[in-house]
Amino acid sequence: MRQRLRLGAVSPRLVQIYRDGELTLEQLTALAITDDHARQEAVYERLSYNRDASTIRRLLTETHVPATDRRARFVGVEAYTEAGGTILRDLFTEDRGGYFEDVALLDLLVIAKLGRTADAVREAEGWKWTEPHLDFPRAHGLRRTYPHPVELSTEDQAALGATQTEFDRLTEHYQSADELPDDVDARFGELEAEIERLEPKRQAYDADDIARGGAFVILNHDGTVRVERGFIRREDEQPQSQSQPAGEASVMGEVAGADDTSVQDEQENAADKDDRSLSDILVRDLTAHRTLGLRLNLSEHPEVAIIAATHALAAQIFYVGADAHVVGIQPIRTDLAGHADGIEDTKAGKAWADRHANWARQMPRDVTGLWAFLAELDHDSRMALFAHCVALTVNAVKLPWESRPRAMTTADRLAEVVSLDMTGYWRPTVRSYLGRVTKARILEAVCEGVSGEAAERMGDMKKVDMAEAAEQLLAATGWLPPLLRTVELHEQVGASTDTQDSEGYSQAAE
Repeated sequence: MRQRLRLGAVSPRLVQIYRDGELTLEQLTALAITDDHARQEAVYERLSYNRDASTIRRLLTETHVPATDRRARFVGVEAYTEAGGTILRDLFTEDRGGYFEDVALLDLLVIAKLGRTADAVREAEGWKWTEPHLDFPRAHGLRRTYPHPVELSTEDQAALGATQTEFDRLTEHYQSADELPDDVDARFGELEAEIERLEPKRQAYDADDIARGGAFVILNHDGTVRVERGFIRREDEQPQSQSQPAGEASVMGEVAGADDTSVQDEQENAADKDDRSLSDILVRDLTAHRTLGLRLNLSEHPEVAIIAATHALAAQIFYVGADAHVVGIQPIRTDLAGHADGIEDTKAGKAWADRHANWARQMPRDVTGLWAFLAELDHDSRMALFAHCVALTVNAVKLPWESRPRAMTTADRLAEVVSLDMTGYWRPTVRSYLGRVTKARILEAVCEGVSGEAAERMGDMKKVDMAEAAEQLLAATGWLPPLLRTVELHEQVGASTDTQDSEGYSQAAE
């Protein structure tokens, strides 16, 4: 009955066109998603040769926000409608919750809710400021500090130990169970929440940095909140020597003692005084000879060269603006978040952020202590830091306006040498791939990853349904698009995939 009423809301002009045989019933029902006659007719006029129902629905909702959008999920239907927002629903197809029509209102509600969370974080943790943002403000230009490890209190240590012991005991007891009893499932949730509450207490920010610094409260791509802490504005910086860290990735650590600072100042003043007694040309001449001597001697000490190269990279990566390196190696970093939406929220993105933060926490606060820090590291740790710094500069992103075939070939060789297996970092989902390619590409992926028979069964599906079914089919196959494949590894996977029985995948495609 409701569907008939909705069809009655279609523009009389379009109804007549339907009766004249120039519109199909499926196209007419797609136009009925809105009762705005002017909009219906405007969309009809925009249609070219491609008049399928999905195109019509897309045009009618292009200025709206689907209920699956992160903003809609974060605010919720109830809060949005209570604020006066309206939702456009399609009674003829599965619309996954409809479309939020008032985008301005939705954005206002998002920022307001993020703002309340930001206020709660500031009050609970003591930061000088907190700012809500829809996306992470990457050009903030602020210095960042990191927390340092601390010992849990006796009470918290006992509570964490007891919680972890019970969690492990339940895990071992129910590891072979197909389904958990409701009370056990609820208890697992309680234990996980308690562990999540206690674990962050193992690290703490310096009280002075909290008093001067702040945090960004951001909306994740899955509709959850992310808090990025430890940023200090320039006007809140304490007076410091030029050798102290002044960049985005500055770190927590021990501050150099007053005696060390005074000795350093005396040495610098003495050097400056000596320089002023000589002409600029002579200073350049002498230091050029010294540089040549450094080059000759350094070339005979590979281990020291590793320290020097690591120092140059780390000084620029973790102490931006400090200008403390002498080796002319410059890390050129590419912000991958600008190329792949949501990449920082992936498992790999979080793993990289954790690894970088772990190194940042170990760095001495004063960059003048960096060389001693590197020299004191054991060989394996030093090489691990060197590899981390070098890895940060890797750029294998293909851009439409760039032609770097030799660089891409090098990237392929690098992938082979490090045995890159992207199945550990990426999987084909509607959002990551399947919803962004043609139906032919989807079927090709299913054919390669599962079987030709499975692809044939999906041939008559609509694009959205096909993408969702393909996601289920490909979930356990390890299929990757060609751009993500490492040749040697893919050949091995392909050989094992050919032996799989495809019968187990039939249900998802039917």
